[in-house]
Amino acid sequence: MSDAPPEASAVTDAASFQQAAGATREQMAALEAYRALLAEWNEVMNLVGPGTLPAFWSRHAWDSAQLLRLEPGALRWADLGAGAGLPGVVLAILGKGRPGFHVDLVESMAKRCRFLTEVVHSLDLPATIRHGRAEDLKLKVEVATARACAPLSKLLGYAWPYLRAGAMGLFLKGQDVASELEEATRYWDFEAEIVPSLSDPRGRIVRVRRLTRV
Repeated sequence: MSDAPPEASAVTDAASFQQAAGATREQMAALEAYRALLAEWNEVMNLVGPGTLPAFWSRHAWDSAQLLRLEPGALRWADLGAGAGLPGVVLAILGKGRPGFHVDLVESMAKRCRFLTEVVHSLDLPATIRHGRAEDLKLKVEVATARACAPLSKLLGYAWPYLRAGAMGLFLKGQDVASELEEATRYWDFEAEIVPSLSDPRGRIVRVRRLTRV
């Protein structure tokens, strides 16, 4: 990973993403293949907003890849409500080849699991698709993450088994994160740090370390 990433607005295409993420030629080829699969499957199921696909490198790839900067040493990740594979597939592509690196893609909808299975098998990624509800699974990971999954008050419930076992929470959120945090404190006691997003000046990443029920 580069020590001096460009400003968020500077990541606009494949070349600027490669510079920002420090991605190899092989990783870029895998990301291009993933982008093609995402566009193909998006024609028959709702994976991402169609209007966001032209901005794949900034809106999806860099938004996901930036998480590796926050926990660069983490090897075991769980993407809760993986859906289209964001951020989990991007993390798996960038982590491929690192000894011990693995992503659990947790998804409750069977049709989305079929898409994830196609991606993981086609690209030979260090990832496992877990068809089920995140809160019902017992996975030992270092980081639990999620993007566009649920409001924080519900998301913390999904992540509770992971954080209770010692995982860090890294949750990609939008500009209304303050209200989500306030609502979440009605149900949860936790330590949270708000990190500005590198991909969108309106975005935030919520880093959660300690979580207990109120």
